[in-house]
Amino acid sequence: MTVRSPRSKVVAPWVRTRLRTAPGTALALALLVAVTAFLAAALPRSVDRYGDTGLRQAVESAGAGRTVMQFNAPPDYGAPAPERDAGLRGAALEEYHAGIIRATDRALPLDRAQSASGVRSTEPQDMAEPWLPRPDGLPPRLDLVAQSGLTEHSRLAAGRLPRAPQDVTARTPRVEGAVSTDTARRLNIEVGSVLRFPGVQRDPLEVRVTGIVEPRDPRGSYWSVAPLMRTPVLTVLYGDPELRQYWKGALLLPPDAAPALLGTATEPYRYWNLAPAVDDLHGHDVPRLRTAVAATESGPALQRVREATSPLVSATTDLDEVLAHYERLRTAIGPLVAVAAFGTGTVAAVVLLMAGGLAAGRRRAELALLRARGGSLTGLGGRLLAETAVVALPAAALGLAAACLAVPGARLPYAVAAACGVALLGCLALPLRAVAAHRAVGVHTGREDVTAARPSRRRTVVELTLLTLSVGAVVALRTRGTSDGSDATGDQLVSLAPVLVAVIAALLLVRLYPLPLRGLARPARRLRGAVGPLSLARAGRGGGSSVLPLLALLTALTTAAFGGSVLSGVADARDRTALLTVGADARVESLHVLPPGLADRVRRTAGVDGVTVAGISYYARPQDGRDVVPVAAVDPAPYAAHTRRTGIGTFDASVLRTGGASGAGGAGGRAAGSGGGPASGDGGTEAAGPLPAVASPKVAERLGTRPFPVRMEDGSTVTLRITQVRERTPAVAGDHFLVVDRAGLSARAARPTALLVTGGGLDGAALRRTVGDTAPVQVRADERATYVDSPLQAGAERVYATAVAAGAGYAVLALLLTLVRAAPERSALLARLRTMGLTRAQGRRLLVLESLPQALLAAVGGTLTAWATVRLLAPGIDLTTMAVPGTVSSPARAALRTDPVSLLVPALVVVALTLGIAVAQAWWTGRRSSVRELRAGDAR
Repeated sequence: MTVRSPRSKVVAPWVRTRLRTAPGTALALALLVAVTAFLAAALPRSVDRYGDTGLRQAVESAGAGRTVMQFNAPPDYGAPAPERDAGLRGAALEEYHAGIIRATDRALPLDRAQSASGVRSTEPQDMAEPWLPRPDGLPPRLDLVAQSGLTEHSRLAAGRLPRAPQDVTARTPRVEGAVSTDTARRLNIEVGSVLRFPGVQRDPLEVRVTGIVEPRDPRGSYWSVAPLMRTPVLTVLYGDPELRQYWKGALLLPPDAAPALLGTATEPYRYWNLAPAVDDLHGHDVPRLRTAVAATESGPALQRVREATSPLVSATTDLDEVLAHYERLRTAIGPLVAVAAFGTGTVAAVVLLMAGGLAAGRRRAELALLRARGGSLTGLGGRLLAETAVVALPAAALGLAAACLAVPGARLPYAVAAACGVALLGCLALPLRAVAAHRAVGVHTGREDVTAARPSRRRTVVELTLLTLSVGAVVALRTRGTSDGSDATGDQLVSLAPVLVAVIAALLLVRLYPLPLRGLARPARRLRGAVGPLSLARAGRGGGSSVLPLLALLTALTTAAFGGSVLSGVADARDRTALLTVGADARVESLHVLPPGLADRVRRTAGVDGVTVAGISYYARPQDGRDVVPVAAVDPAPYAAHTRRTGIGTFDASVLRTGGASGAGGAGGRAAGSGGGPASGDGGTEAAGPLPAVASPKVAERLGTRPFPVRMEDGSTVTLRITQVRERTPAVAGDHFLVVDRAGLSARAARPTALLVTGGGLDGAALRRTVGDTAPVQVRADERATYVDSPLQAGAERVYATAVAAGAGYAVLALLLTLVRAAPERSALLARLRTMGLTRAQGRRLLVLESLPQALLAAVGGTLTAWATVRLLAPGIDLTTMAVPGTVSSPARAALRTDPVSLLVPALVVVALTLGIAVAQAWWTGRRSSVRELRAGDAR
């Protein structure tokens, strides 16, 4: 029989024992760390994802004509004719194209399938064929395009694809061609049609249409760089006062037929188009992409292209402008998102620290006993670190994996770093709190009492340091703003400003919190009953533990109010911009005169409350005629009423009436009793004085206060005088306009071209059915909806809203942790007081009154802190970039304003939740037996 020595006794591992003893605590910590790691890892991936989507949409919406890298070169006119002709054929162009791709592929992601090469004409030619459509008597103008890849990028709708005869030269008399289905339909071109292009020192070049093709991908770069290849357009003849229109389109030739263009007046040139691979573009690569585009346009890459092709090659693209605009937008939005991210991160970190503090407080007696029996701080901290690491590290890894699955297609390093930070904080919260609490060996600790506590010097130094950082951040944000310069996103101190203000407020409130308690303690002793004095005494025993919960609540309330104010300001800016763009709830406008009776039909449409008629001349020329100013001809009384309804540029109708007095902002009106303004021309009448006009500040500054002539679109001339200045007006979208009484204009100049429609229940579909094809209809609600189409702006809003919601959830969790920590002590107190005759109703009042001071402190303090933060930071924050797309001109700076709902609702929720939990705890304790709470020797 083997006898074991006492030294060989197996000791159970610490970590396994602790996990078996408190599995619920370990599970709660794992859940908290996993959720926090998921949110922390999902944030940078979400930012990357909406940034990538925003860049790709920006490139797509800009159009291939702007984003494709285009290399152009004229024919080599100095070479012998055979070499010159050979240089324009498809084989030579494809060889050059391959060399260009090799020279630029390493710098730019290219879509080779949508890239193409070819020869096209510079000058479209007038077509004399009588069977071609002539809308206003003008002949159509057509381009000739010989582009590679027609077979791969089109489907044959009729006939056959064109073929080039062998050895096409500049003297070839006829070639074959094709047209798109849209071109054939709109220009009446059929298979077999022959079109003649004027020749240079030769007979016209005949192009016989052998096929009609349908684009496989009409929106692809192949067809969109030169959209006339796909779709002809009606074009207004430049400089024509009658605005006559003509058709403009293109004929498609086979690549080997390109030399035939040399014998025409079309002035051909060679081109190579490199389309960017949109799916391979990433927002974080924009600086590198801009550098690559610059090098390709006029740098080393262009030099390599010229070496591979011809010294005459030039490169043009607007991709750099598209990338620059995107970068400005992202730079402006980034700090606003960082504010929400830092706020939520601060609250989450506080909750993790509170969880560690709660665990350390629950195990205070155990850890004090270990220290009293000789346990070292290092050994104690190591055991607790191992205990939490076993739980926190797998939970953080699980949260990271969930974030990668939920938000795919983004960079991994930032997400890993965020998850590791959460895991580190989850591992260290308990050991650090325990080591700090048990530096000195002792079993008994004194009673923590807020009313008797005095701040230490270390705490004072920390508070002063945070105060300095907060003041610096607020000053920087007020003076420079969040969107100043390309490095604004890197200024993390500015983004931390709301959090630092909340931190300082929390520390100040904790210092001020004992003062009212001390003041109320003596009068409360005179009250009848023990509930009042006892509740005040209980409220004053929060100790240092009240700092972290208050910090979490104030930070969450400040972040929520700040975020709510941002979202509210964005919504208000979009509403205002949409109203100023449309000028009413709906707008019906045409370049030509509206048909008679249309205004009456619109008035009878369901949901329409009013219709205001206006005639807008966008090309009126004042004074010397070098500049154009939109002139709105209106009926003064209805239009003035419309300005009052919309709140845009309100004025009195008498300001515009002939014979009316000048307005308050007038610049020299006419005397009463004078006739209409002088209008000469068709239907005009001579009058004694100038016609009053309302002008924008820019127009008033340029034209002055004296009468000035304005030449209208119909050729008539009217003399105007500015009598009032307004920033905006409903009839014209923009800050460049004149508004006059239509009675003083000629009949043609005063023609109605626009209807401004108002109505609370306006139905856009019904309005469009009423108007039909007469004119385009613009609805304010539809215009408003287009402002959220940008993935960059919409993604930033979603991230902001999610961060605010997560911060609110963590604040509630912080409140619950505070109440859970005090729950055993409260239960024991109620049990002992019930043995002394305390009723259940008095127990509920005691817990409610005990919780009320801290709840009111957090609610009132959070509301005031959030209000002060918004007021302090508002001058430095411009929401315009986040509110409206860059293609829309915002009427004014969208400033940050306090949102009452975001201020009050979260604070009321905190108070209601605190009191509800207190009542629920009192009710539950009253239903339970008091034996456990009254056990002798139970330390509570």
